[in-house]
Amino acid sequence: MGLGGIVSAEEQEDFNSNVETQRAKVNAAKAELNTALLNLQRSTVYSPVDGYITNLNLRVGDYAHAGVSGLAVIDAHSYWINGYFEETKMHGVHVGDEARIKLMGYKQIIMAHVVSIGRGINDQNGVSDKLGLPDVNPIFTWVRLAQRIPVRLEFDNVPPEITLAAGMTATVTIG
Repeated sequence: MGLGGIVSAEEQEDFNSNVETQRAKVNAAKAELNTALLNLQRSTVYSPVDGYITNLNLRVGDYAHAGVSGLAVIDAHSYWINGYFEETKMHGVHVGDEARIKLMGYKQIIMAHVVSIGRGINDQNGVSDKLGLPDVNPIFTWVRLAQRIPVRLEFDNVPPEITLAAGMTATVTIG
């Protein structure tokens, strides 16, 4: 007899076993709670940049799926301009050159500078067709269009009254 004869040794063993079972359940519940807290923490997504959410296609209750975009984040500090200049006009364009940008929707001029000049473009005559033969674009010998060279520019200072959006149309003057 255990506990001074109040309960039998068998009952005491049952109670001890029950206590251990309940402790195991408490530990399992704590582990589930920790897993739930970790999953909750992982369910909050933080952007690595300051910016704007656009193209938000999510609703409450939607599930995220790997490889499927539910939104886009535009980095507020990463706007640039890609200008495509005819090769015949590239002689005066250099990295660091000052540029004036006129956005189609605004009257103000925004100052910028050249940060890079593309060092290669696609040669459309070098692409093979499905038979492996070169696909030569027919051009007239008396008309030869100048290739377009990509030039990347960055804004120096954008006035606060101008709202930039990726994909806007701009006129670029360099020099």
